[in-house]
Amino acid sequence: MPPALPDGEVAPDDGSLPASAAEGAGARAFGVYLHVPFCTVRCGYCDFNTYTAVELGGGASQASYADTALREIDLGGRVLREAGLPERAASTVFVGGGTPTVLPPGDLARLLEGVRATWGLAPGAEVTTEANPDSVTPASLAELARAGFTRVSFGMQSAVPHVLATLERTHDPARIPDVVRWARDAGLQVSLDLIYGTPGESLDDWRTSLDVALATGVDHVSAYALVVEQGTKMAAQVRRGTISLPSEDDQAAKYELADEALTAAGLHWYEVSNWARTDADRCRHNLAYWRGDDWWGVGPGAHSHVGGVRWWNVKHPRAYADRLGAGLSPAAGREVVVGESAQLERVMLGVRLAEGLPVGELSPTTRPVVAGLVADGLLDGRAALGVDGTRRAVLTRRGRLLADAVVRALTD
Repeated sequence: MPPALPDGEVAPDDGSLPASAAEGAGARAFGVYLHVPFCTVRCGYCDFNTYTAVELGGGASQASYADTALREIDLGGRVLREAGLPERAASTVFVGGGTPTVLPPGDLARLLEGVRATWGLAPGAEVTTEANPDSVTPASLAELARAGFTRVSFGMQSAVPHVLATLERTHDPARIPDVVRWARDAGLQVSLDLIYGTPGESLDDWRTSLDVALATGVDHVSAYALVVEQGTKMAAQVRRGTISLPSEDDQAAKYELADEALTAAGLHWYEVSNWARTDADRCRHNLAYWRGDDWWGVGPGAHSHVGGVRWWNVKHPRAYADRLGAGLSPAAGREVVVGESAQLERVMLGVRLAEGLPVGELSPTTRPVVAGLVADGLLDGRAALGVDGTRRAVLTRRGRLLADAVVRALTD
């Protein structure tokens, strides 16, 4: 079951934003997130806001989804203009899900054209779609590239059949080298997403997945520890004792193995769970999230952030379509992130980046904590001393394993 929406104030029916949203907008990048809430099969570990055709019922078909989402894109253009924000072309567009590529390539192209017509695309804009390895063909990838997509992120997760079976992933791991080659032949950059810590996955299994991913020669890899969320099928299996979760030590060993293997292959961490060969290979859209830039999130359950105002859409595709069809904003609630909340977010997100967080951005009461974290081997000493310029809080590898504890120490 997808997670509940956050608490917050009721969002206005017209989607209007407070005047504060426009303050400093010219100094912030602008991106667009497009949520496609459809999957052919719901994986047992997934708690994203996704639905299969059987779960949806009438009123929210995949066939009509592009038209519905285009209504929100049009609404977004109007809301930002009326809020007095300067015109900013989208520097990044990210289509996520769900499995965006269950939609025809033509529909994804129409959505991108809607973004281009409403906000424009900045020169050299990064345009990414997520995809499952079994949801693309050479022809579909070529069509996406012609439409303006520049990047594809494949949900590989594992190269080991029994691990994929536990995750209820449907693709054949032998297909991974093929889809990477097809995407590159189409002129697309490629990222592979991996998951470690699946019940029953050994260290050798994880090593195999890393080896297969690196053998494709990709320039970007994301590796995430499996988190079993309440309400999912896998959580019920754990509760019944039919599967067992790995220990924290097992998770740590797999993260360290990933970092060693990826670094040896020439990919370097730039965020706790992300590695890229060069700066140009980093996911610029996700960096915009971590740096607190602005983005409009389109789709059921999608979140947006503009000038410290965050809002989230109604979750169900049918409710989303009904509100837009009635000329209303699909936003269900919102909050203005200021003061201590804004500071906490800045630390939580900034410290996860390899560039770290300027020590001067910490509160005066927590700056002295940096020395202790250096002594404990959690923060890099040279960066904390400002040897290369600004004093920064930069995680060591051990610090990355204990990032949540570091954040707690660096906040009030």
